Amino acid sequence: MSTVKPQEFKKGTKPVWCAGCGNYGVLSAVYKALAQLDMPKENIVLVSGIGCSSRLPGYVNAYGFNAVHGRALPIATGVKLAQPDLTVLAVGGDGDALAIGGGHIPHVARRNVDITYLIMDNSIYAMTKGQVSPTTPLDDITSSTAYGSIDEPLDAVSLALAYDVSFVARGFSGDVEHLASLIVEGVHHPGFALIHIISPCVTWRGQKGYEEAKHRTFYLDDGHDPTDKAQAIKASLERDRIPLGIIYRQVRPTYWDRLLKQRVQVKSRGVPALAEVFDHFVPSFPSKN
Repeated sequence: MSTVKPQEFKKGTKPVWCAGCGNYGVLSAVYKALAQLDMPKENIVLVSGIGCSSRLPGYVNAYGFNAVHGRALPIATGVKLAQPDLTVLAVGGDGDALAIGGGHIPHVARRNVDITYLIMDNSIYAMTKGQVSPTTPLDDITSSTAYGSIDEPLDAVSLALAYDVSFVARGFSGDVEHLASLIVEGVHHPGFALIHIISPCVTWRGQKGYEEAKHRTFYLDDGHDPTDKAQAIKASLERDRIPLGIIYRQVRPTYWDRLLKQRVQVKSRGVPALAEVFDHFVPSFPSKN
């Protein structure tokens, strides 16, 4: 059992989120998850883009990198490949992850890089005066859609399944314990883990966001088989209700596994110049079980 307390991951810097923001629940879940993982703080790196949610690394007592808008995944990938023994989490909001950064998800998915991506979805560009975001519901009135949004919203879970992300889950910032358990599972998963988090914005959505999440969400039970892609897709297509839990999980080789395999093949074929490159950039780090 872990002897590390969640409070040990708190920094002196106080969050500047609005009172009641769902991101406070996500931050608490991150503290709890890191404590349960029971690993040295110097072995943990959090990478973010730009936005309300992307402030999160600054509030965690571990290594952090606040990148440019939409570029959390490329930098997190670089960190993981340079130091594969580190535990790397990427964090961001729905705009950061699914708008300017959306093109990075399929490539991290196909490479199956061993990082965990937390997408905090409040369905609005909250930090920049409440404009419509990629997940804003149809017909919603925002500061940039005075007569209602005419764009169909994206669904992060459906996209992740279409991209064949090897671990897909959904949590709610209002249930910290459940969300913490999903983060632990995501970190333990050998490969790319994407966790979609419903994180209501009280400034632009008021109490409505929480009430709607509580009314529409439900927990997947033991009848759901996360290794069955068809069941995962069916769950992702729920529209009246929103499923929470591990939606899909597939164990397959990670990018690092393939690099190590290629390293062995190069050496066995006796290609000296290429072997030197692999020896320099791909040392024999063990794969995560």
